[in-house]
Order: sequence, then structure tokens, then C-alpha cells
Amino acid sequence: MEILEKYVAFDLEFNTVDEIEHLIQVSAVRFDAGEEVASFDSFVYSAVPLNSFVVGLTGITQQKVLTAPPAAEVLAELHAFIGDFAVIGYNAIQSDLPILLANGLDLSAQYALDVYEIADSMRDNRLHGIKNFQLKSLAEFFNVSEKNAHNALADARMTARVYEAMKETQEAEKLLTKQNEKEVNDADNPFASLSGLF
Repeated sequence: MEILEKYVAFDLEFNTVDEIEHLIQVSAVRFDAGEEVASFDSFVYSAVPLNSFVVGLTGITQQKVLTAPPAAEVLAELHAFIGDFAVIGYNAIQSDLPILLANGLDLSAQYALDVYEIADSMRDNRLHGIKNFQLKSLAEFFNVSEKNAHNALADARMTARVYEAMKETQEAEKLLTKQNEKEVNDADNPFASLSGLF
């Protein structure tokens, strides 16, 4: 797993009507050395009526999107917020990156890693007992969940915090491996116990 110290985690909410995804919320958080240092959050204008499933899931109302700035303005602000930082997301290769691209923002060159893909690679040996691979389930597993799942800002924060927890798990595993190797080497060396005497 790649270790990033500085990065931006992002998430989108969208309203799918007639197989077209319409942006309704764009959010991101900037992390540095394991801490959130800045955030970006905006609803996005859409005249397309929100379906009831999206309203129930996200809590976003028609009024919020009717009074929001247009997608081009929001995505220009997001691009400025991201700057030159690496970008991470949760299963964004499948949905969020293509939606941004369809709206004129290409983040593929800055997209450094996908937390879903990391979780999938940890499935067999580090995530025993997890009920599914939804972001909220991973956040609960690592004890970093937010109250408002399916709000883009809360989901961006959960993405970053899950990634930070994964980094800590990897570092702990490295320390444990190093300690185990030292114990094996000491057991093989009959003079190891005398090393502190000289």
C-alpha cells in the first residue's frame, strides 16, 4: 500500500435520472500527517427533480440544489482546492472519476490510490469479521465512522480516516514482523543475551 502523508480525499453525491448522473454535492478534505487541515463542500445546481431515494439517502433537498452554484463553478473551486496534491477516493474509479470527467474535470493523473481496492486486497488476512465492503462498514470496523454517511463531506472524511487507519495497521504489522525477526535471530544466536554486557 502506498503511504501518502499529504493528499486530498473526495466524494460526490449525485442524482441518477434516465441513466444520467447529475452532480448534487461535491466535497473534499485535505490531510497532512494524519490530520485534516482543510475542507471543501458545496451543493451543485440541478434543475432535474431529485428522486425520493436520493433525498432519503443523502438528506439533500431540491431547494438546496436549486439555490447552489453551477457544476462548472463548483468544480473549478474543487480543482483549486486540490491544487497539486495527490487525490484518493473510495471506489471512485467506477463512479466518481467518470462523473467528474463528464462534467469537465479530469483527476485521473492525480488519483493516487483507491481505498476500496486497498480494502479488497486486505480482505483475506486483515479484515476478518467485516460484514461488507461499504465505506460505512469499513469506517465502523476501524472505529472512524461519521454520523452522516452518504453526505459527501462525511464520506470524504471517512475515506481519509479509513486510509489513515489502514496506514497505522500496516505500520503495526511492520513493527511486529521486525520484532518477530529479532526474536528469531536472538534465539539462533547463543551470545545474544550477552550483548548488553559489553
